[in-house]
Amino acid sequence: MFYIIGLGLGDPEDITVKGLSIIKQCERVYLESYTSILCCGKEKLEAFYGRNLILADREMVEQRADEILEGAENQSIAFLVVGDPFGATTHTDLLLRAKEKGISTSVVHNASIMNAVGCCGLQLYHFGETVSIPYWDDTWKPDSFYEKIAANLEHGLHTLCLLDIKVKEPTLESLMKKKREYMPPRFMSVSEAASQLLEIVANKSSVDGDAPNSEQRHGLTEQSLLVGLARVGHETQKIVACSLKEMKDVDLGPPLHSLIIPNGRLHPLETEFLQQFAELDLQKS
Repeated sequence: MFYIIGLGLGDPEDITVKGLSIIKQCERVYLESYTSILCCGKEKLEAFYGRNLILADREMVEQRADEILEGAENQSIAFLVVGDPFGATTHTDLLLRAKEKGISTSVVHNASIMNAVGCCGLQLYHFGETVSIPYWDDTWKPDSFYEKIAANLEHGLHTLCLLDIKVKEPTLESLMKKKREYMPPRFMSVSEAASQLLEIVANKSSVDGDAPNSEQRHGLTEQSLLVGLARVGHETQKIVACSLKEMKDVDLGPPLHSLIIPNGRLHPLETEFLQQFAELDLQKS
């Protein structure tokens, strides 16, 4: 049997009773280590679970999946995922590979940022399509995700923005030399995401000119309300609500961070709840 088990968001104790019971009986237990991170380390998980964990990085999951599934026809193998198992397409691919091999599978769900984001007070059924904001570099500045943000705003929907994570990413030089060397881990902050959004807004504003309805054309302005979240589900969780321009200078501390772009037409209860996190008067937003 091949199990994919969600760990939740905060610490070792967030695992479900069912998930913990399965881990204790498995032959091998893998910990996926590149689509998200827990605020606690691998050692704390091992101490709480009473099991050694095998770290599964991107290379192992995407290129050596058969190694993970080996023996699962007649042994119990667990694959642990921060948040919920279906938070990344890679995990779906693992299940499909297992089924192709005739391996029985089981999924144990848990909380993820996709539902825990309601901690800021914005109502979950007012959210539209989730977007991912990638890191830019000197030669690559993709902004296609912005069209989804604009579409959500047009339809009166909030947008959850998942911020880029770079873990065990090979350097360009090492790829050319065929000898793997890795860049230091990077986790996008809300301030970095806001800076990129501001650049997109500026570029689109220059195209639209000073037209009075330019905000309606491209969705955001410097004064649009944003909500920044850090380490959701952990005791050090932080939330701040402020303008896009102000978010560029916000420091929410260590990862992981997420960003929400509200729809601009908040329900009174949403406004009241967000007020406690405000860096500006929400009634004027």
